[in-house]
Amino acid sequence: MLQDRLRINLTDDDVDDRLFFEEAINDLKMNTELTTFCHGAELMEFLNANLANKPDLIFLDLNMPIMNGMECLQQIKSSPLLKDIVVAIYSTSSSEKDIEDTFIKGADIYLTKPSSFTELKNAIQRVLKMNWQYHTSSLNKENFLLRV
Repeated sequence: MLQDRLRINLTDDDVDDRLFFEEAINDLKMNTELTTFCHGAELMEFLNANLANKPDLIFLDLNMPIMNGMECLQQIKSSPLLKDIVVAIYSTSSSEKDIEDTFIKGADIYLTKPSSFTELKNAIQRVLKMNWQYHTSSLNKENFLLRV
């Protein structure tokens, strides 16, 4: 039996980063369905309107206008209907404070945006193939930050 498509949301205000990410996902040739958003308010509106068809995984940039990634993360993790969605922080920031804050607020993994296409593809593939049930049951600061 074929596994259902992995539904992925990417929220990032940088159009080039969205295109780069989409190209990497397509290159992996995995059974995925990617939906992209420009800012957190757009993502939250989509999530709340599509509760029956929630994504399996959200990649969330931190620094965005209108509603940033930290605000989004808080809303997702405080919602009884959304809190179980896996959230991967996907940011240029490698600040210890950002990593610590997102860990405390319930993100499942932190990925600093890689500088090369190959690194990006490898990082996305690692995240997509992760056993989330196992990963989140033993989540600690050491396995929270994905090192590329």
